[in-house]
Amino acid sequence: MIIHGVKYPIRSRIKNRIINMSLVRHQSNAANVNYKQVQVDYKPIRSVMVANRGEIAIRVFRACTELGIKSVAIYSEQDKMHMHRQKADESYLVGKGLPPVEAYLNIPEIIRIAKENDVDAIHPGYGFLSERSDFAQAIVDAGIRFIGPSPYVVQQMGDKVAARQAAIDSGVPIVPGTPGPVTTTEEAMEFCLKHGLPVIFKAAYGGGGRGMRVVRKMEEVKENFERASSEAKAAFGNGAMFIEKFVERPRHIEVQLLGDKAGNVVHLYERDCSVQRRHQKVVEIAPAPHLDLKVRNKMTEYAVKLAKHVGYSNAGTVEFLCDEKGNFYFIEVNARLQVEHTVTEEITGIDLVQSQIRVAEGVTLPEMGIVQEKIKPQGFAIQCRVTTEDPAKNFQPDTGRIEVFRSGEGMGIRLDGASAFAGAIISPYYDSLLVKVIAHAADLPASCAKMNRALREFRVRGVKTNIPFLLNVLENQKFINGAVDTYFIDENPQLFSLQPSKNRAQKLLNYLGLVLVNGPSTPLATSLKPAEVNPQMPEISADYSRKKMAEEAGEEVPDVTPPKGFRDILINKGPAAFAKAVRQNKGLLLMDTTFRDAHQSLLATRVRSRDILKISPFVSYKFNQLYSLENWGGATFDVALRFLHECPWERLEDMRKLIPNIPFQMLLRGANAVGYTNYPDNVVFKFCDLAVKSGMDIFRVFDSLNYLPNLIIGMEAAGKAGGVVEASISYTGDVSDSNRTKYDLKYYVNLADELVKIGTHILCIKDMAGLLKPRAAKLLVSALREKHPDLPIHIHTHDTSGNGVASMLACAEAGADVVDVAVDSMSGLTSQPSMGAIVAALQGSEFDTNLDLKNVSSYSAYWEQTRTLYAPFECTTTMKSGNADVYLNEIPGGQYTNLQFQAYSLGLGDFFEDVKKAYREANLLLGDIIKVTPSSKVVGDLAQFMVQNKLTATQVMEKAEELSFPKSIIEFLQGSIGEPYQGFPEPFRSKVLKDMPRVKGRPGESMAPFDFTIVKADLSERFSDVTEKDVMSAALYPQVTEEYLTFREQYGPVDKLDTRIFLVGPKIGEEFEVTIEKGKTLGIKTLAIAEDLTPNGEKEVFFELNGQLRSVFIRDTEASKEMHIHPKASKTNKGEVGAPMPGTVMEIRVKVGDKVEKGAPLIVLSAMKMEMVVQAPVAGTIKSLDVGVGMKLEGDDLLLSLE
Repeated sequence: MIIHGVKYPIRSRIKNRIINMSLVRHQSNAANVNYKQVQVDYKPIRSVMVANRGEIAIRVFRACTELGIKSVAIYSEQDKMHMHRQKADESYLVGKGLPPVEAYLNIPEIIRIAKENDVDAIHPGYGFLSERSDFAQAIVDAGIRFIGPSPYVVQQMGDKVAARQAAIDSGVPIVPGTPGPVTTTEEAMEFCLKHGLPVIFKAAYGGGGRGMRVVRKMEEVKENFERASSEAKAAFGNGAMFIEKFVERPRHIEVQLLGDKAGNVVHLYERDCSVQRRHQKVVEIAPAPHLDLKVRNKMTEYAVKLAKHVGYSNAGTVEFLCDEKGNFYFIEVNARLQVEHTVTEEITGIDLVQSQIRVAEGVTLPEMGIVQEKIKPQGFAIQCRVTTEDPAKNFQPDTGRIEVFRSGEGMGIRLDGASAFAGAIISPYYDSLLVKVIAHAADLPASCAKMNRALREFRVRGVKTNIPFLLNVLENQKFINGAVDTYFIDENPQLFSLQPSKNRAQKLLNYLGLVLVNGPSTPLATSLKPAEVNPQMPEISADYSRKKMAEEAGEEVPDVTPPKGFRDILINKGPAAFAKAVRQNKGLLLMDTTFRDAHQSLLATRVRSRDILKISPFVSYKFNQLYSLENWGGATFDVALRFLHECPWERLEDMRKLIPNIPFQMLLRGANAVGYTNYPDNVVFKFCDLAVKSGMDIFRVFDSLNYLPNLIIGMEAAGKAGGVVEASISYTGDVSDSNRTKYDLKYYVNLADELVKIGTHILCIKDMAGLLKPRAAKLLVSALREKHPDLPIHIHTHDTSGNGVASMLACAEAGADVVDVAVDSMSGLTSQPSMGAIVAALQGSEFDTNLDLKNVSSYSAYWEQTRTLYAPFECTTTMKSGNADVYLNEIPGGQYTNLQFQAYSLGLGDFFEDVKKAYREANLLLGDIIKVTPSSKVVGDLAQFMVQNKLTATQVMEKAEELSFPKSIIEFLQGSIGEPYQGFPEPFRSKVLKDMPRVKGRPGESMAPFDFTIVKADLSERFSDVTEKDVMSAALYPQVTEEYLTFREQYGPVDKLDTRIFLVGPKIGEEFEVTIEKGKTLGIKTLAIAEDLTPNGEKEVFFELNGQLRSVFIRDTEASKEMHIHPKASKTNKGEVGAPMPGTVMEIRVKVGDKVEKGAPLIVLSAMKMEMVVQAPVAGTIKSLDVGVGMKLEGDDLLLSLE
């Protein structure tokens, strides 16, 4: 026998199959007398075209390969890179120039391609043309075999009315419905009024949940009918609808049938498809759990009876609704292969696709050994459809490039997919199915466990998937027990309590790519680069080292507790006892500012938590005698969020874990908390409460104007939270100069008296500019000690002038209990005096600190190396030494370097000396005020304003009524941060404000309480894993916090990166590690950056992650400026409405100038055959429309703006 035109291996297999067929036919004729013996011509199939795409196409190709049949694919222009094209032996373009879906609906061209390429048979798959009888007829008319029922049966079963009549004729129970297809809303309304609600609209010429709607309210009939009809037309080419009375609380059960051309029909038992969303199946189970045997037998009997009645051949499904009482009703016949055929294959062992092909060849069921008596279900199988849909956003389809794909596999797991591979592009044009995962085990719970395990092994990055939702379904006890109906998803809202994938590795690659393509995400203040160093950790005790090694190795950690410190007294005996112990201490106590004020003053507050935490264990073990560590509050809070992209609360908590024995101290700006403005009182109280719970101990409460009402609020909040209250007097002027009378010794002593009356535990003098000269220090501290002999006194200063050590020694001799220092390599200049210098100076004296100078030296060596990592922020770029001119300009140390960097960014770098002189003049213009954040910012802003506009103090005063001053000056003069000592400067204030409103008294007193609940709800709606502390941050810095949360969602845990790599990115070819959590370390190597831009203005950046190639696409912000790229909606601007999913604009329902209410329909989008109405997120007026009908959009593309 010679078969022409077929390759030898395939020809050999076909020959063997023909011989086997004749043997099987002979055996079955002898053994199966109960089956029909109608003579059927056998004609082998040599080639099969699949008139479909994706997963089902590949499923058929695989069956063909196993049968020795050539496979032929068709593909649209949009699918030219799709996997199904590559899996076939041959593939041909269809529908050139046509829209994506229409390409696969082009019957004439499909037939032409089949005929031109000698195709013997066409398999329709599911969807597209699979239920179009005209397609089946065209195939037959062309002399090609249709792998499915006859065209007549397809027509009868595809026509819901004809199928319904066939069911009636067969005695199958039905649900009341329209006698024929409905095409108008008037017909739909007529049926609903006659039969009542609820009803269900169903596409008359297709299935799969497309064009399906349940309507329970009469006013929703028109809108739902139009949407359903539109979806049906887009999916099936015909928008006619069928309407049925809706059966409440049913199970959706379908019976799998298989028939041959001899009239034999068998059932392969049933499947439970009740777990549905939008009437589309999500999870399928075979067989149906807990289905009464009598109901099963009756249902399968009816299904077979119906199939025989219509002369059904090939594979098909009869679907039923089954209520709680066991009554069941015919829904429809699917005259095609179903998506969920896989679970039936698993429990029966019958390959349905191969059976379809063999039936089309003319082989009968008995000849294949498929007889009802032999078909026995084995165990339970579950199919989960993994789709590129986001369950957190109402299952909106997601599109884009799959950056990472790793599947779950192993015993009992089957994967049927097509586009599931790294680099695959998920388009908005087709169904969102990514891969079907099938689990098979002995019972339902075991099958659930296998599926759960497999899905957890999946790693899909680049597009959202429904895996988190599927996992919730699989862990639901009702599902595990098989007690589900079609209301299962609707009645279990906990299924939507999703645990999103962290996707940390890919997010970090995106961050690294961003820095490599566009430069640092944190603005660098100078041209200096971070050093390539790995700071060496000083040694600590062997026991402590062993503890750290054990933690890193995940082994049992030995119990090693650092030596006790002052915090033990605070924890066990409370703030009052702590203060008493401080006062009774022999010798001078030190507070170390290295962890906060030192780097604020020297390095623009840019030191990251990573470098702080590395040295924390050493400090805990070697410096337990310290009074406290200043490590939080002030500018660190804002900078951490804004520039370092890390959470300040996490820094505090992580430090507390590593340093349990030394008290922590923070700066609390009174009523300003850690912000730059006044807040409602409940914000300040809540902040202090959370701070204590996170590990804070001592609150150095100050006010930028020494305004007592603001100080009181901070003191009360700190005290109520359980913290140590250290009321601070901000120092300015010179008490040793009799000519300076505004802030004289009496002023400070009187203010101290007030603070003691209020109940401070400790009194602090906060010399933020380093103005406290040694003689003045002795005068001030002596006066305070004499007045308050039992009260601990703490002195804070800056070493800007170089006098810091001398001043602090003078304070100690005058009776101060605590002074501030910074470790040597982080001291001096605008920072604090040197720790080592003071320790050495006091050794052997009555003020001996009892600190080991060797430990100070080791501590300093670490920071000397670490400081080089922050070279771009070095104050020594412009400031080479201390400068006594601070006694003239009075610039606070913490502001000095920031002011310098601001001057450079404003183009005033060469005029910084002028800025310093203007600072003095600005201070006098404002009335010689206390200068500390935020009042120091007011003076600094005015100084830079004067230099930038070349104004003298006299000119500013003369032109005050016509100048446009910075916002901070206006708010200060209005009274927004409190009242300065001896009042506001006049007539300057009146000239500037004119008729602007003024604030009288304490600003926060008249403010309404802050609503944390509303803010949390708003943030949780837009961001994942929002904590109570995130809400607190938003209360203080709303815009900065939203930007931080947006950054965190997009780029992940960037705080885990080494500092040099965080700031400027890795070098090409560089290998490095990133530990994202205990026991999880990423190995990353930077490979290359593509030179060419994509059409979206992006560059591809290549990495190696844990040995596997990864790449990310990063938009080149500079290069793409010349390209027209559609803008994205800002996530932090509620007035900008973005596309909730990629898709095409179908309809625009508003125009510019329209006023809309919240929830009003704005635009209709369509993607993946699903239509969505975008609603107004807030009430407002349409400011601009950025899209047009027919425009194709990506997710988050700007649709319109509201105001």
